[in-house]
Order: sequence, then structure tokens, then C-alpha cells
Amino acid sequence: MVELSHIGANGVATVYHGGMTSLRAGILLGFATVFFAGCSSTSKEAQKKAPEKPPEAISGRSAFYKMYPTARMWANDVQALRLSSIRMDGVKDEPGKAGAWEATFISPSKLKSKTFTYSVVEGSGNLHKDVFSGFEEDFRNPRGQSAPWVIPAFKIDSDEALATALKKSADYVKKNPGKPMFYLLEQTPRYPDLAWRIVWGESVSTSNYSVYVDATTGEYLETMR
Repeated sequence: MVELSHIGANGVATVYHGGMTSLRAGILLGFATVFFAGCSSTSKEAQKKAPEKPPEAISGRSAFYKMYPTARMWANDVQALRLSSIRMDGVKDEPGKAGAWEATFISPSKLKSKTFTYSVVEGSGNLHKDVFSGFEEDFRNPRGQSAPWVIPAFKIDSDEALATALKKSADYVKKNPGKPMFYLLEQTPRYPDLAWRIVWGESVSTSNYSVYVDATTGEYLETMR
């Protein structure tokens, strides 16, 4: 009879009794315990050392469809009124994308509007990471020139619209490199379809150059100076 003791990675001693066959099994079991304990420890250390991936900007259509399910929970007859980009500190600007987006939806049955935001990072005020719901407001008539639009009309993403706008803006971009971008999606009497307004600048009011692109067909519409 052979007696063999083994202290595992958890500090607990295991004693084996038996012949040579039992002895071999005990030795193998001891090696296996140490091996898998070592692997588990190495895996945990690798997870701790892995650097956190920086937040990435998101396109308008991607952000819109993150907000849309929550809007549908608010009202099943929901229609969209406006989608606009928001630049966020700590999020690198990417062509046709932004760190956060704001969407306004309306409900014909409720006669109400509601604003939602989606952000890839936590912001200041009421701008929070992921989807956040704002307050309801009365809505009986379109505000300004903006009119509600049905969701299926939104086919062209903001990065696709920017690519179209850039084809018509080579001279302006060359003379004005590195300008911040603002993206606005609205349905107005100006065009029959829903349209993106690609704005070079922080906002429409402070910009001296923007391009309209059809958000349903992707066609170039007009340049505003």
C-alpha cells in the first residue's frame, strides 16, 4: 500500500491511498489540478491587463435604430420629426458619425412629441450613455418647416450622405480643412423626400456652407453657401 499527499493551488491537502495504479492516478490528478489552476490565474491576469477600448462615434441611422424601439414603447404609432448629431468630448470625430445623437418623435394619437438621445459616453446634464428619454410635449402642428416622416423613408445613413456631399465640396474642404461637422435630418417643404443637411460648422446658424442629400435615394440635392 502506498500513501501520497498533495497540496493543491487552494492550499488543501489531498491524501491518496492505494497501489501503484492508484498512485499514478493520484499523481496525474495532482498535475491536472495545478495546470488548470495556473491557466485560470493567467486568464484572469490577462483580462485585468487588457486596456479598455476607447468610445467610438456612431452613425446617425445606427443611433436612430437604438432609440426607435424605446420610442415605439412610448407610442406604437410613432413618427420621426428630427435627427441631429451632438459632438462629445472624449470621442474622436469620424466621417459622418458623432458621439451622440438626438431624435424627436411624435405620436398622432397622443398629440405629443418626445425627445430621445443616444450617446456612446456619459455626458453633462441630461445627456447620458446609451438611450435616454426626455419629457413629453404637446404637438398639434409642425414646428417651423419640419414635418413628421414615416420611418421607412430613412434609408441613407449619415456617413453615406457625407460621402455624397464631399464629391460636391472638394474646393471648400481644401480651403477649410478640419472644420467640425453637424448632421441634421428633416422633412421640409424644400424637397419632396426626407433630406440630410451636411453642415460644415458647429450648427446651421454658424455655418457658411452645407449640402443637402436625399435620405431616401442618396442623391445630391443642393449646396447652401
